[in-house]
Amino acid sequence: MEYQRYERSAAAAQAVSRCYDTPPLAYVHSYGCQQNVNDGERLKGVLADIGYGLCDAPEQADLILFNTCAVREHAEQRVFGNVGALKGLKEKKPGLLIGLCGCMANQKQIVEKVRKSYPYVDFVFGVDGIDTLPDLLARRLQKKGRILMEPAQRPVIVEGLPIRRESEFRAWLPIMYGCDNFCTYCIVPYVRGREKSRRPADILEEFRGLVAAGYKEITLLGQNVNSYGKGLDGADRMDFADLLNLLCVVPGDYHIRFMTSHPKDASRKLIDTIAAQPHLCKHLHLPVQCGSDRLLEQMNRHYTVERYLDLIEYARAKVPGITFSSDIIVGFPGETEEDFEGTLDLVRKVGYMQLFTFIYSRREGTPAASYPDPTPRSEKTARMARLLKTQDEIAMALVKAQVGQTVRVLVEGYGRAEGALSGRLDNNLTVEFAGDPALLGSYAMVRLTGARATVLLGESAD
Repeated sequence: MEYQRYERSAAAAQAVSRCYDTPPLAYVHSYGCQQNVNDGERLKGVLADIGYGLCDAPEQADLILFNTCAVREHAEQRVFGNVGALKGLKEKKPGLLIGLCGCMANQKQIVEKVRKSYPYVDFVFGVDGIDTLPDLLARRLQKKGRILMEPAQRPVIVEGLPIRRESEFRAWLPIMYGCDNFCTYCIVPYVRGREKSRRPADILEEFRGLVAAGYKEITLLGQNVNSYGKGLDGADRMDFADLLNLLCVVPGDYHIRFMTSHPKDASRKLIDTIAAQPHLCKHLHLPVQCGSDRLLEQMNRHYTVERYLDLIEYARAKVPGITFSSDIIVGFPGETEEDFEGTLDLVRKVGYMQLFTFIYSRREGTPAASYPDPTPRSEKTARMARLLKTQDEIAMALVKAQVGQTVRVLVEGYGRAEGALSGRLDNNLTVEFAGDPALLGSYAMVRLTGARATVLLGESAD
């Protein structure tokens, strides 16, 4: 693995300065997962580094950049719909630059579609190319034609990228990139490449900076954080639990979350670490996808329902009060009623606080795209409704059981009611309570007095 440091492009900054009488504005919109959101923050940082200001509306922009997601078909449709809507804006403002980057841009058929159908898109580059954006812009500003980079995987990690974080108290911190799992339904390994772990020292340096800057919640990111450490050699060698222990030594008032964990790599050592470290939130997001061993094998998940439940029970025994969330796919090709009943049974046994549910989305280029899929969409939709009903009943009961406790809450924003604040508990539940807006971005003690569906209600206990 090659590691590089970002260096400011003086040539790009000069090109930007020459082409505009006043500092140009950039509009950056990111779709998809938290990793994409963090990539978007770094895109904004790089643009600011070469002289761009940032704006919140495409109509104000001199540069529009869509940072895309390829996980589901709907996400791609949204992107192309929004790109199509820019044609008229480009005609009114010929100097406007339009770019596409991220996961969609790492697929050959997408680049070709942009080439043929969207001639007003000026440049395209993939997920590993954030550091190359200044030079791409410099070439385009010098009228060197469209720049549509062919999809490629770079075996390099670029450290020190500038960043414009969206929050002053919550931060994303990637610890690795890519995925080696090749689940049969998932496009991620094909667009984000193979797993690449950042060096512990680089992660620790960024983490210390966030704590020193007053960030209260730091979420470690990776397509599979549990496989952190692949490719590290010598003194850098460590696994994910070792990394968590390294970070938790840093003094400060903060807590750590992480996502996403693959069940096949979630170890008892990781659970023991969560139990031992006060800085780690007592919540585990552990995507199971379904409750059928037959489908789990077809999905290439490398665990069984029994093994998954054993890990859940071990976590319950070691970490009192721990809560769980998960991802569920409904309607995977060939899913039978028996398979789906297995999923409902698993959901009841685990008792998730939260579920992120999806109807299977066919992704071209994945093995599952060729699997027979005889189940009609109407049946998949009906199964989804049954799953959501089951989960709502479980979650509302779990939420009501929290009432009466006094808890520490990170105040994140405003609630629905006038004068209400909204915050998140260690277990990932949301609470709304009346409080001073000066509490935003800090911790508050809240007495839980009731619930509205799956949202807790409370009052200040300070």
